[in-house]
Amino acid sequence: LLLNRSMSAGPILVLFDVDGTLTEPRKKVKPDMLQALERLSATAKVGIVGGSDLGKISEQLGHTPESIKTAFDFVFSENGLVGSRRDGSAPGGYVQLPSASFVDHIGEHLMQTLINRSLELISQTNLPCKRGTFVEFRRGMLNISPIGRACSQAEREQFFAFDTVHHVRQAMVDRLREQFSSHGIKFSIGGQISIDVFPDGWDKTYCLQFLQGFSAIHFVGDRTAQGGNDHEIYAHPATIGHSVTSPDDTIRIIHQIISQSA
Repeated sequence: LLLNRSMSAGPILVLFDVDGTLTEPRKKVKPDMLQALERLSATAKVGIVGGSDLGKISEQLGHTPESIKTAFDFVFSENGLVGSRRDGSAPGGYVQLPSASFVDHIGEHLMQTLINRSLELISQTNLPCKRGTFVEFRRGMLNISPIGRACSQAEREQFFAFDTVHHVRQAMVDRLREQFSSHGIKFSIGGQISIDVFPDGWDKTYCLQFLQGFSAIHFVGDRTAQGGNDHEIYAHPATIGHSVTSPDDTIRIIHQIISQSA
C-alpha cells in the first residue's frame, strides 16, 4: 500500500534519491523523467535527497546549483546534510536550511586518522584500474572511492562489475568499521564506486527534521538494502519507502503515487 502512514492533514511529499533512481549513475536526467516529475508536482510536493554534493546533483538534473533550489520544493545534498526549501517570498526564491560540519563534529585529529586509514586500505587493494580523487571531503560527510572519482564512465562501470563479484567496497567498510564504529562513525555503500562516511544519525534521515506538516512522506531510492545509503530513510517509520531498480522503475512508482493521490 502506498498511502498507509498518515501524519497530518497536509500535502504529500515525495523524496527521490538521484543516482540509480532519477538518473542512471552519474548520467543526466532524461526527458521522460522530467515529464513524470512535472506531472507529480501537480498533486504532491517534490524533493531531492542525494548523496553527492550540490554541484553534481544540479548537473545531473539539468540545473545550476542556484536554479535547482527553485525547481524542487526541497533539495538535500550530501546525504541530506545540506538543504534548501523553495519559498517564493524569500530572497532568491528559497530558504537555506541549517547544515552541519563533519570535521567540526569529530575533530581534525580523528578526521585525519580516518582519511589516512582509508588511503592505506586503498593502497593495499588491486583493481582493474585506479585513477584519482580517492577521498572527497564534503561538509557533512566523506566520500571514499577505491578506484577514484576521476575515473571515466567506462572505468566506473568496469569497477562496479568487478566490485559486484569481489566485494571490494564491502571489505573496506568491514575494516573501517572495526576501527571507527566506536567513535560513532557510520559507513554505507553508495552508487557504483564509493563509500559514504558520516556520524551516526547523519544519514539521509537527517533531512526529516525539516519536513513537517505533510500527510505522508514517500521516499524512492535504489540502495535500500541494509548497508546501502538509502536504507535508513527507506526503512524509517516516518516515510513510505519504495525500492527501485532503475529510472524506468521510478517512473512506474510516480504513476502509482499520482493514481492513488487522485
